[in-house]
Amino acid sequence: MEKQTEVQELLNELVATFGVFNIKLYQHHFYVKGPHFFKLHEEFEELYDGVTEQFDELAERLIAIGGKPYATLGEFLEHSVVKESPYDSKETAEEMIHSTVVDYKIIDEKLQKGIVLTGEAGDDATQDLLIGYKAGVDKTIWMLQAFLGKDPLED
Repeated sequence: MEKQTEVQELLNELVATFGVFNIKLYQHHFYVKGPHFFKLHEEFEELYDGVTEQFDELAERLIAIGGKPYATLGEFLEHSVVKESPYDSKETAEEMIHSTVVDYKIIDEKLQKGIVLTGEAGDDATQDLLIGYKAGVDKTIWMLQAFLGKDPLED
């Protein structure tokens, strides 16, 4: 498979992933409760705003390199590496943060693969975009883990 086609497929998988992850962050924003409500309600909003911007940039980059981004909820669910999870039972704020960290780690791994792939493909612009996203994801993981009182490398 040609490297450019692999880059397009990777970006499309990221588009789907960011689409699903965005909705999960909204879900936490809607349902968070407890003594940290005000801070976490605002934090989840900041996170989904950032993910929305990145989602848009990924889709636009994909179009710019000749790809066709997924654009339906069904496609997002089918191709996302982050899986949806309906809010069926009450979750604590800490459980919401933990599941967000787990999702960010999945995204981080996909971004790392993308950085390598885009390097091999000679696609510096896409690689730069993914490196920037990865730096932000790494920082967010660290901050969320600190909120939970954990080392950034812990699960």
